[in-house]
Amino acid sequence: MIKVCSLFSGSSGNCIFISSGETSVLVDAGVSGKRIEEALVQIGESIKDISAIIITHEHSDHISGAGVLSRRHKIPIYANSRTWDAMRPFLGKLNPEHICVTEVCSKFSIGDIDIVSFPIPHDAACPVGYNFFIDGKKITIATDIGHITDELVGWLEKSHFILLESNHDVEMLKTGRYPWPLKKRIMGDYGHLCNDHTGRIVAHLAENGTKFFLLGHLSKENNYPELAYQTVCNALAEKKIYPDKDVFLDVAYRDRVSRMICI
Repeated sequence: MIKVCSLFSGSSGNCIFISSGETSVLVDAGVSGKRIEEALVQIGESIKDISAIIITHEHSDHISGAGVLSRRHKIPIYANSRTWDAMRPFLGKLNPEHICVTEVCSKFSIGDIDIVSFPIPHDAACPVGYNFFIDGKKITIATDIGHITDELVGWLEKSHFILLESNHDVEMLKTGRYPWPLKKRIMGDYGHLCNDHTGRIVAHLAENGTKFFLLGHLSKENNYPELAYQTVCNALAEKKIYPDKDVFLDVAYRDRVSRMICI
């Protein structure tokens, strides 16, 4: 049985747990090592059983606990070469054996999990999302998305489960307290995905067979879970697709463990 759980998801830190039953990995480690260890205990897992930390990009909310966990528990860290160049100064000294360099769009394996990264439009050195292939099923993690491209849709399609960014409500962002340059960055082509755009892509993916959706990386200032959820529900309803009846839809929390999803 495949298990997926968001331990933390948002601008204050990200960490996603994925397990095949035999192999367990973390996608990102953007809060303290201690908090990640405690979150794993909450879901009945142990940091000692984590085989790898897989990094999407070098921003601090995705890497701040990675170096500590790698040193403390001898966990290898996987990332592409440009991301390694950008994040290495912030991770501290690492065992060279735990520095694992991957290539974008090329497959690598950790235990019985096959993994392929794919490019994401975001303002980082070489940001990626990941497809995880486990027991014939495709699990996808894709956040920090400035805009949706046809290529990106191709990487998302035919997934059984997707954690997809639903970062902000555009009107909340426009009228909020952020300075204009930051608002412009978030709304730009290399910023973050808004609820409305997420709703449209979720509806498209649901029409094409995806059954499990988790909305992630919600902004603390410019969104709230109920709004993100309802916006996506409305987009699904336009296609006559309904959560709890046709698809599973939930929201990943910024500061605590979300529901464990078993596939």
